[in-house]
Amino acid sequence: MVDGNLDDVDRKILAELTRDGRQSVTSVAERVHISRAHAYSRIAKLTEDGVLTRFTAIIDPLKAGLRSSAYVTLKVRQHSWRELRENLRSVPEIHHIALVGGDFDVILLVRAEDNVGLRRVIFDQLQSMPGVLDTQTFLVFEDLDTR
Repeated sequence: MVDGNLDDVDRKILAELTRDGRQSVTSVAERVHISRAHAYSRIAKLTEDGVLTRFTAIIDPLKAGLRSSAYVTLKVRQHSWRELRENLRSVPEIHHIALVGGDFDVILLVRAEDNVGLRRVIFDQLQSMPGVLDTQTFLVFEDLDTR
Protein backbone atom coordinates (compact mmCIF):
# COMPACT_ATOMS: atom_id res chain seq x y z
CA MET A 1 0.00 0.00 0.00
CA VAL A 2 1.36 3.42 -0.96
CA ASP A 3 0.98 6.04 1.79
CA GLY A 4 -2.57 7.35 1.83
CA ASN A 5 -3.83 4.98 -0.86
CA LEU A 6 -6.49 3.04 0.99
CA ASP A 7 -9.14 1.15 -0.91
CA ASP A 8 -12.80 0.80 0.06
CA VAL A 9 -12.17 -2.36 2.09
CA ASP A 10 -9.43 -0.64 4.12
CA ARG A 11 -11.69 2.36 4.74
CA LYS A 12 -14.56 0.12 5.86
CA ILE A 13 -12.26 -1.80 8.21
CA LEU A 14 -10.97 1.47 9.70
CA ALA A 15 -14.53 2.76 10.12
CA GLU A 16 -15.52 -0.43 11.92
CA LEU A 17 -12.52 -0.33 14.23
CA THR A 18 -13.09 3.36 14.91
CA ARG A 19 -16.70 2.60 15.83
CA ASP A 20 -15.70 -0.28 18.12
CA GLY A 21 -12.04 -1.17 18.50
CA ARG A 22 -12.89 -4.13 20.75
CA GLN A 23 -14.85 -6.09 18.18
CA SER A 24 -13.38 -9.35 16.97
CA VAL A 25 -11.79 -9.83 13.57
CA THR A 26 -14.72 -12.13 12.75
CA SER A 27 -17.16 -9.32 13.51
CA VAL A 28 -15.18 -6.85 11.38
CA ALA A 29 -15.10 -9.37 8.53
CA GLU A 30 -18.86 -9.91 8.70
CA ARG A 31 -19.62 -6.19 8.73
CA VAL A 32 -17.23 -5.48 5.83
CA HIS A 33 -18.37 -8.60 3.92
CA ILE A 34 -14.98 -10.26 3.58
CA SER A 35 -13.54 -13.49 4.96
CA ARG A 36 -12.05 -13.61 8.44
CA ALA A 37 -8.62 -14.47 6.98
CA HIS A 38 -8.84 -11.50 4.60
CA ALA A 39 -9.85 -9.16 7.44
CA TYR A 40 -7.02 -10.47 9.61
CA SER A 41 -4.42 -9.91 6.85
CA ARG A 42 -5.80 -6.44 6.05
CA ILE A 43 -5.71 -5.37 9.72
CA ALA A 44 -2.17 -6.76 10.03
CA LYS A 45 -1.10 -4.81 6.91
CA LEU A 46 -2.76 -1.60 8.16
CA THR A 47 -0.87 -2.03 11.43
CA GLU A 48 2.43 -2.86 9.72
CA ASP A 49 2.08 0.20 7.45
CA GLY A 50 1.43 2.44 10.46
CA VAL A 51 -2.13 3.31 9.45
CA LEU A 52 -3.42 1.64 12.60
CA THR A 53 -1.11 2.88 15.32
CA ARG A 54 -2.84 1.61 18.45
CA PHE A 55 -6.11 0.45 19.90
CA THR A 56 -7.44 2.51 22.77
CA ALA A 57 -10.48 3.18 24.91
CA ILE A 58 -12.37 6.45 24.74
CA ILE A 59 -13.51 7.55 28.17
CA ASP A 60 -16.18 9.94 29.34
CA PRO A 61 -14.07 12.57 31.12
CA LEU A 62 -16.80 13.50 33.61
CA LYS A 63 -17.45 9.90 34.61
CA ALA A 64 -13.68 9.41 34.94
CA GLY A 65 -13.50 12.31 37.41
CA LEU A 66 -11.97 14.82 34.98
CA ARG A 67 -14.37 17.68 35.57
CA SER A 68 -12.20 20.53 34.21
CA SER A 69 -10.99 20.71 30.64
CA ALA A 70 -9.36 23.41 28.57
CA TYR A 71 -7.74 23.92 25.23
CA VAL A 72 -4.44 25.65 25.83
CA THR A 73 -2.53 27.31 23.03
CA LEU A 74 1.21 27.86 23.18
CA LYS A 75 3.51 30.23 21.39
CA VAL A 76 6.94 28.65 21.37
CA ARG A 77 10.51 29.69 20.74
CA GLN A 78 11.74 28.80 17.27
CA HIS A 79 13.57 25.45 17.06
CA SER A 80 12.29 24.28 20.46
CA TRP A 81 9.57 21.91 19.19
CA ARG A 82 11.41 18.57 19.50
CA GLU A 83 12.41 19.08 23.13
CA LEU A 84 9.10 20.71 24.02
CA ARG A 85 7.14 17.84 22.44
CA GLU A 86 8.84 15.33 24.73
CA ASN A 87 8.20 17.51 27.81
CA LEU A 88 4.51 17.84 26.87
CA ARG A 89 4.18 14.07 26.41
CA SER A 90 5.31 13.59 30.00
CA VAL A 91 2.34 15.52 31.44
CA PRO A 92 -0.49 13.02 32.09
CA GLU A 93 -3.20 15.71 32.09
CA ILE A 94 -2.44 16.53 28.43
CA HIS A 95 -4.74 14.38 26.29
CA HIS A 96 -3.94 15.77 22.84
CA ILE A 97 -1.02 17.72 21.35
CA ALA A 98 -1.05 19.36 17.91
CA LEU A 99 1.59 21.47 16.18
CA VAL A 100 -0.39 23.99 14.14
CA GLY A 101 0.05 27.06 11.97
CA GLY A 102 -1.53 30.43 12.69
CA ASP A 103 -1.51 32.84 15.60
CA PHE A 104 -0.05 30.19 17.92
CA ASP A 105 2.18 27.15 17.46
CA VAL A 106 0.74 24.35 19.59
CA ILE A 107 -2.72 23.50 20.88
CA LEU A 108 -3.29 21.11 23.78
CA LEU A 109 -6.33 19.46 25.30
CA VAL A 110 -5.78 19.45 29.06
CA ARG A 111 -8.08 17.56 31.45
CA ALA A 112 -7.90 17.66 35.25
CA GLU A 113 -9.99 16.68 38.25
CA ASP A 114 -10.86 20.29 39.00
CA ASN A 115 -9.85 23.90 38.33
CA VAL A 116 -7.08 23.69 40.93
CA GLY A 117 -5.51 20.82 38.98
CA LEU A 118 -6.02 22.61 35.70
CA ARG A 119 -4.40 25.76 37.11
CA ARG A 120 -1.43 23.72 38.40
CA VAL A 121 -0.79 22.20 34.97
CA ILE A 122 -1.07 25.52 33.12
CA PHE A 123 0.74 27.84 35.53
CA ASP A 124 3.23 25.51 37.20
CA GLN A 125 4.07 23.14 34.37
CA LEU A 126 3.29 24.56 30.94
CA GLN A 127 4.32 28.17 31.51
CA SER A 128 7.63 27.12 33.05
CA MET A 129 8.65 24.72 30.25
CA PRO A 130 11.72 25.78 28.28
CA GLY A 131 10.66 27.11 24.89
CA VAL A 132 7.15 28.24 25.91
CA LEU A 133 6.80 31.98 25.32
CA ASP A 134 3.07 32.47 25.92
CA THR A 135 -0.09 30.52 26.71
CA GLN A 136 -3.77 31.17 26.23
CA THR A 137 -6.48 29.07 27.86
CA PHE A 138 -9.97 28.29 26.56
CA LEU A 139 -12.18 26.53 29.12
CA VAL A 140 -14.40 23.73 27.85
CA PHE A 141 -17.97 24.01 29.11
CA GLU A 142 -19.34 20.94 27.32
CA ASP A 143 -17.81 18.04 25.37
CA LEU A 144 -19.73 16.47 22.50
CA ASP A 145 -18.60 13.12 21.13
CA THR A 146 -18.96 13.13 17.34
CA ARG A 147 -18.40 9.42 16.82
